[in-house]
Amino acid sequence: MEDSRKYWVAFNLVFAENLKSAKKIYERFPSLEEVFKTGKETLRSLGASEEQAQRAVAPGILDQASREIERLERKDYTLLTLKGKEYPEYLREIFDPPYVIYCAGNVDVLKEPAVSIVGARKPTPYGRAVAEKLAEDLASRGLVIVSGMARGIDSIAHWGALKGGKTLAVLGSGLENIYPRENRSLFEKIKDEGAVISEFPLKAPPLGFHFPIRNRIISGLSQAVVVVEAARRSGSLISARLALEQNREVMAVPGAVTSDFSQGTNWLIKTGAKLVENWVDVAEELRSPLKEKLLSQKEEKKSMPALKPEEKRVFEFLKIDSLTHIDELVGKTDLSVSELLAILLNLELKELIMQNPGKYFQRRK
Repeated sequence: MEDSRKYWVAFNLVFAENLKSAKKIYERFPSLEEVFKTGKETLRSLGASEEQAQRAVAPGILDQASREIERLERKDYTLLTLKGKEYPEYLREIFDPPYVIYCAGNVDVLKEPAVSIVGARKPTPYGRAVAEKLAEDLASRGLVIVSGMARGIDSIAHWGALKGGKTLAVLGSGLENIYPRENRSLFEKIKDEGAVISEFPLKAPPLGFHFPIRNRIISGLSQAVVVVEAARRSGSLISARLALEQNREVMAVPGAVTSDFSQGTNWLIKTGAKLVENWVDVAEELRSPLKEKLLSQKEEKKSMPALKPEEKRVFEFLKIDSLTHIDELVGKTDLSVSELLAILLNLELKELIMQNPGKYFQRRK
């Protein structure tokens, strides 16, 4: 078993960043072992760069692959290969599936029905609220939420999903080089309750061109891609394009026509993407029998929790699409800061509002 994995890892170490030549070389040889027995000129003729060809024929590449497997096993991570039984079938069917997947967490999550949620790195309060609610609602009904663990909508979608169920993160770096660094705690949380994967070697840095490459995995693992806030030129639109090429559903959350963050999503809707307001809109476009199973869980809108007069008064000053600072609430309500904080805490406990950094508050729904 280890000998077979060694060749898969070695192939990935050399060619993971060059999908076009990797596909040609993979299809040219009867086995991966033969790749490392051929000459440099043959590999160059199949599109490998001079550096890649030299590395593939160097005597130490297989030893490097063995050390990579040893590090992976010490971490208790799982290695999936394209021909292995554990490899997710839904991903295997895309044009250029990853040859190797490094997985931290529960590998079975990769085989469960999934929807990806992606979007802006610096979302508006509206985008944050919608992404979190949508992820939580879908995850609580049994869908795995897939995203890229980047700043902004990606991270918010993961946190929202963890409140209701499972999530899967696809990195643009290695599992031992978490990016962004502030998401280390999110990585650990997802690893414990879902899975984090990467096709890149364990210590691979977060190079800029890695992220467009990994986007095909995000869409490839999903039945649908939902974009929540995106500029007209956005990496999220790359995910949407890849989803279309992979015969996945593309959906988008509409936004204000005056917002730069809505130009990409509104354009997607104008060109045929499904408009999404809530989880039901997503469920309606998924494949049967999953669609019917999800829609059977539709329920009456939960009634508003009972609010005291002062709680209701504060709640009515808050909005879902913008932030309100506590100083503004003090001025509008004539309550003291301590009284106001107590009321806001009660509203948070009733899951009606959320607090953002800097003592800014907004409605959850």
